[in-house]
Amino acid sequence: MIFIDTAKFTRAKELLITTCLNWIPLIAGGVFIRNLAYRLIFKKIGRSVYIQDGAELIGANKIEVGSDSYIASGASIIIRAINSKVLIGSRVKIDKGVIIGSSGDNCCIEIDEHTLIGSYTCIGGPGNVKIGKYCLIAAHCGIIANNHIFSDPIEMIRQQGLTCRGIVIEDNCWLGYGVKILDGVTIGEGSVIGAGAVVTKDIPPYSVAVGIPAKVVRSRQRVESLLANQKNC
Repeated sequence: MIFIDTAKFTRAKELLITTCLNWIPLIAGGVFIRNLAYRLIFKKIGRSVYIQDGAELIGANKIEVGSDSYIASGASIIIRAINSKVLIGSRVKIDKGVIIGSSGDNCCIEIDEHTLIGSYTCIGGPGNVKIGKYCLIAAHCGIIANNHIFSDPIEMIRQQGLTCRGIVIEDNCWLGYGVKILDGVTIGEGSVIGAGAVVTKDIPPYSVAVGIPAKVVRSRQRVESLLANQKNC
């Protein structure tokens, strides 16, 4: 009887298909042909998905990508953990150098539709990460849903475990260049986080927050109310 290592077989299939697809240009019928082939390795993929040559995909059978989304060369989506998944909505743009890693079991990283993930941003578990619709995430941001426990000064930090509370970024948020979001944080809808901020606590909806640690400096509520009133007039 011949036993097949399922994980190795799946990885070999990913490499074979992605390598062969490098010869097919991302123009005209090439996108259609690529999408047909990607259906063999992705859990689910929509129409007209643009994946540039050089994008790294590990665990594609646990990745769902919506229609008209774009994954640039040099971006990496890596899932090695059990029962984990990455869900990418329609019209999402993932720029070069982005790393999305589901590093723990039962981890879900979700990026909803019409959201931009800027170059060299890192998004990872093992806690769950949910990024809403119409968000703008600038380059070099860090959204990592875990934190090392270090309460025991004698035991090695790496052996003390992790906390994994998860991160939520609600719809229509803008994170400036180099923002860092710590585990357990929720950023409310319509909020703006200034460049270089480190967010350690929840941010209320329609807030502007800056600094290390990030503090709310003003609210956007009045602006949103004025815009809503103008639309109703």
